[in-house]
Amino acid sequence: MAKAPAKPEVAVTPDAPAPKKSKLLLVIVVILVLLLLVAMAFIGVLLLLKSKGGSHDGEPAPVAAPAQQAAAPMVVDLSKPPAFVPLEVFTVNLAREGNSDHYLQTTIVLRVADAKVATQITAFMPEIRHRINLLLSSKAPSEIATAQDREALAHDVLIQVNEALGIPAPRDPRPNLPWGPVHGVLFNSFIVQ
Repeated sequence: MAKAPAKPEVAVTPDAPAPKKSKLLLVIVVILVLLLLVAMAFIGVLLLLKSKGGSHDGEPAPVAAPAQQAAAPMVVDLSKPPAFVPLEVFTVNLAREGNSDHYLQTTIVLRVADAKVATQITAFMPEIRHRINLLLSSKAPSEIATAQDREALAHDVLIQVNEALGIPAPRDPRPNLPWGPVHGVLFNSFIVQ
C-alpha cells in the first residue's frame, strides 16, 4: 500500500502578537478600573461636602455675618418639629469626693434635626453611650449640683455626641445656635445619691 503523502510539519512557534494583545487588554482594564475609582472618590467627596455645608438644592448654604448670627434668635419652625432620640438609662459611679461614694442615674434624650437623623444616629449608639459614660463618671457630685452645672454638663454631652458623629465642636460655640445634627441634650431624670 502506498503511504499517504506526509503532511508538511508546521513549526509551532509562540505567537508574538498574542501576548501584546493580552498585555494591552490588561492595561486597558487597569486604566478603566482606576478611572472608575477616581470617579467614585469624586462623587463621594461631593456628597460629603453637600451633607456638611450645602443646602439640599445644590446651592451653597448662605453664610450670615458673625454679628447677624449673634443677634439673630433661634427660630423654631413648627411645620418641621425636631425629632427626639431617647437613650437608655445611665447609671455611673461619680468621681470620689472625700470618703464617700456617689452615683448618678439619669435618662437623656437627644434633640436632633429631623427624623432622618434620628434613625441614622442608632448606628453610632455604642460610641455615643461610651463617650457619655466616660463624661458622666468623670464628674464629682459637687460639679453637677446646681442647675447651671447641669446645663454645662448638657453642653458637654452635646459636644461629645456631635463629635462621635464626626462633627467637631466650633471654636466659638454660640448658645442657642445648632452646629451639628444633635441640637440639644435634655435630662428627663437626674438622680445623684
